[in-house]
Amino acid sequence: MPVVPEFTEASFRQKLQRYALAAGREVVEWALQLFYALQAPGTPKWARTVILGALAYFIFPADAIPDMVPGAGYADDLGALAAALAMVHLHVTDDIRAKAGKKLAAWFPPESGGATSDGE
Repeated sequence: MPVVPEFTEASFRQKLQRYALAAGREVVEWALQLFYALQAPGTPKWARTVILGALAYFIFPADAIPDMVPGAGYADDLGALAAALAMVHLHVTDDIRAKAGKKLAAWFPPESGGATSDGE
């Protein structure tokens, strides 16, 4: 019987920090947008449920395509995040996109192209 992953802020941050470079900028950007939309007080319950499902799938280590498969490991995660963003896009405000962009710039600085671990 499969175990249902539990989404926690700590597990989300840990996954992003550990695998940001491997997952790629787009996966991380979408995950951050969803994460910040989840935290926004105006996000309705139904949208939070969609977001929690996508983020739980993202952090779950045993998903449809194992994350360590080169070139394809994060394709299913990207699909789950994209589907969730499509469903809740009206609740991803400019402020949320800016906050995600700021964090993304810190983790993917232009000069290095890599991720950093600044603890957030």
